[in-house]
Amino acid sequence: MPRLRFALALLTALVLPAPARAAETVQELKGQVPMDSLEHFFVAFDVPPGTREIEIAHDDLSDDNILDWGLVDPHGVFRGWGGGNGENAVVGEAAATRSYLPGAIAPGTWSVVVGKAKIAAPPGEYEITVTLRDAPTLAPQPERAPYQPATLGGEPRWYAGDFHVHSRDSGDASPSLDVIAEFARGRGLDFVVVTDHNTTSHLDFFADAQARHPDLLFVPGCEFTTYAGHMNAIGATAWVDHKLGQPGVTITAAADAYDLQGAVLSANHPALALGDLCIGCAWQLDLDSARLGAVEIATGGLDKAGMFFTDDAMRFWDDLCDAGHQPAPIGGSDDHKGGVDLGGFDSPIGDPTTLVYADTLGVDAILAGLRAGRTVVKLQGPGDPMLELSSGTHVPGDSFDADLATLKVRVTGAPAGASVRLVRDRYPLDAVPVAGDPFEHEFTIEPPEGGRSRWRGEVLVDGAPRTVTNHLWIGRAPTESPTTGAATTDAPTTGPDSTTSAAGSDTDSASTSASATPSETGCGCRSTASPSPVLLAILLLRRRRSARAA
Repeated sequence: MPRLRFALALLTALVLPAPARAAETVQELKGQVPMDSLEHFFVAFDVPPGTREIEIAHDDLSDDNILDWGLVDPHGVFRGWGGGNGENAVVGEAAATRSYLPGAIAPGTWSVVVGKAKIAAPPGEYEITVTLRDAPTLAPQPERAPYQPATLGGEPRWYAGDFHVHSRDSGDASPSLDVIAEFARGRGLDFVVVTDHNTTSHLDFFADAQARHPDLLFVPGCEFTTYAGHMNAIGATAWVDHKLGQPGVTITAAADAYDLQGAVLSANHPALALGDLCIGCAWQLDLDSARLGAVEIATGGLDKAGMFFTDDAMRFWDDLCDAGHQPAPIGGSDDHKGGVDLGGFDSPIGDPTTLVYADTLGVDAILAGLRAGRTVVKLQGPGDPMLELSSGTHVPGDSFDADLATLKVRVTGAPAGASVRLVRDRYPLDAVPVAGDPFEHEFTIEPPEGGRSRWRGEVLVDGAPRTVTNHLWIGRAPTESPTTGAATTDAPTTGPDSTTSAAGSDTDSASTSASATPSETGCGCRSTASPSPVLLAILLLRRRRSARAA
């Protein structure tokens, strides 16, 4: 019997033809980087009819220069942005590698998009190998599906999340959505915003992953990554061109496109000014500040990179508020590794944590809470104290008028020795010791004669801010006198010179005056000693190719 089976197998092999292999056509594209003022250029190649898969290998041929890579079809339609992906990009009809989108392979002239992230050794050179196939090599990806917003349910409450997380569809990141969800839930988070660099490919996998993780909400997003700043588009579901300087591509046009999607724009790590150590990480985008719905006041926990950059990021936020804008404060870990195998300055998902008050745990509800400014940032992580600030029915993000206003703070989960304070127009007032858990206290404040003052709460641990609320914007109630002509305006006021008075606490603690003299620093931040060059170098050693993608 064994001999018979062998004979039949041999006969079958001799009679039946072997499966046909995909026919391949290879194009070698080499050249020098154009030394012009544009930050991107295009390398064209022809795709004949019948092509079902494209594979692209790319190399910047240098240890000093850094090039980014993407792909557009003959109609200029986005097919992927891998940034500094080290592996080849493969795009087919039913599948694609990470950061890229599958779909019909239209015949015509396609282009590799090349970003000039860093040309330290000019003239830069590139080498691109394009392989065209008439049969796919990638297996189909039935787990891909068009994005649909999810709602997991739940009552109105504070929901904990991380607004800046990268999955493997960012070229410089590694975790799958499953890894992200498991780690985030392990830290008690309710949602994560997945903000991959200049692509929407990760959204194809949301429905599949969401079904396996019904208690962790995936919120769509994109980190609009440029060489002059990074901007999160929270809630974005469609690709927006990031190649600033190309015809019709401007930061204003990008903001308009994101507005049409209902996305909330956030300035990411705005104070991360490290030059070539982190290309494009500091905020230099020429965008009307009124377009920003949020500011990332904390990137990474205070025990890691956040110790260097949080103070300046909070000043950036205060500067915008001084100018009359009202962006909500948020925090993001900028995690690229799913919380594991972190470097010495990498923060895991949840460090810091942002609380959003929302009607339910759903994408639309989280975005609505963010737009309304209902946010509290725990600068280190989920274990930090919770701080709730209110004035009657008003909560952070609200603007209202009053002759006198009572501001109530409620602190839970604070360690021994913690204190709580108000900050008026960036000037901190005297702190009140937190006695008990929960701890409640009331302050009576007098609004300014004109314009509005803004008030936030901060919990201090070891004398430094650990939890920060968004602001209440408070003006004086209009006078009824017809002879004065006085009227309140929405213009902000700054400085510590408003007249305030105390009110009794709901607890046994003593009443506290809100007319204290501001600290000499003039802000509610910690010390601002500059990190040493050695520490900054260590912080960014992990990124040669990802230096532009913090």
